[in-house]
Amino acid sequence: MIKKLLGIAPKQESDGSYSPSKLALKMGVPDKTDFENISYQKYKGKKNKILVICTEEKNLKMKNGKFFSTGNHPVESLVPMLHLKSAGFEFEIATPTGKPAVFEMWAFPEKDEQVKGIYQDYKAKFKKPLSLTDFISRSFNQSEKYAAVFIPGGHGAMIGIPEDKNVDTILRWAHENELFTISLCHGPGAFLSTTLNNKKFLYEGYNIAVFPDSVDNQTPMIGYLPGKMPYGLSEKLKSLGANLMNTKMDKTVCVDRKLITGASPLASNELGKLAATELLKRIDR
Repeated sequence: MIKKLLGIAPKQESDGSYSPSKLALKMGVPDKTDFENISYQKYKGKKNKILVICTEEKNLKMKNGKFFSTGNHPVESLVPMLHLKSAGFEFEIATPTGKPAVFEMWAFPEKDEQVKGIYQDYKAKFKKPLSLTDFISRSFNQSEKYAAVFIPGGHGAMIGIPEDKNVDTILRWAHENELFTISLCHGPGAFLSTTLNNKKFLYEGYNIAVFPDSVDNQTPMIGYLPGKMPYGLSEKLKSLGANLMNTKMDKTVCVDRKLITGASPLASNELGKLAATELLKRIDR
């Protein structure tokens, strides 16, 4: 009751899961992004496709048994896509089994017309995405048409995707065919899939920006999360040999070989700019 009065009690949804408290939304969810509408020299080569791997899952179980109402973070998904689209790239949307992509709609920047526009442009594809199995069977023999794999952030990226053998297969396909891999915030949870079946972590020795566990551990105090995370993502990546480039929830972005990562939703615009610039600079036209 006291938490409700103070506005720090997570909001219980109709399915029993919890979305962030009023205070957490006020502190951490702006109604407009810092997207910069940049005019890039558009890519006009044949490697113009980007696979976007979205989560189809909504509820992440916390250590206390409560479920966080999550999905793909809209800013972390759509702002990088705005930059890459402006740079001349096209998107194929996929989820693990082909179920609709799920978004944290409580985090949607309702006063951002650019973000609203690209969401509407791809809404049909988000509702009817490819399955990863279909993508593998259709597109693996057409790697010359692809520039990158993009895995958006949002805590939903930690539900099922780190344990999905198809995600491992796609990340290794991208790596072997010298495609870029782009991710931010909790999206790098997908990289854990490369350790399935006792395989060596694909990104050992890479510099990676990722959402810090220290912040995830603090957010239950203001009702953003309804409990402690099931495990610490940044420490897990560090234990596997990744070099973490940030300790705060900030705008840190980095590129290491053909891996491009960002630290948090605050880095969405910077990640989009970096990804668009790197792809235009380093992909054959």
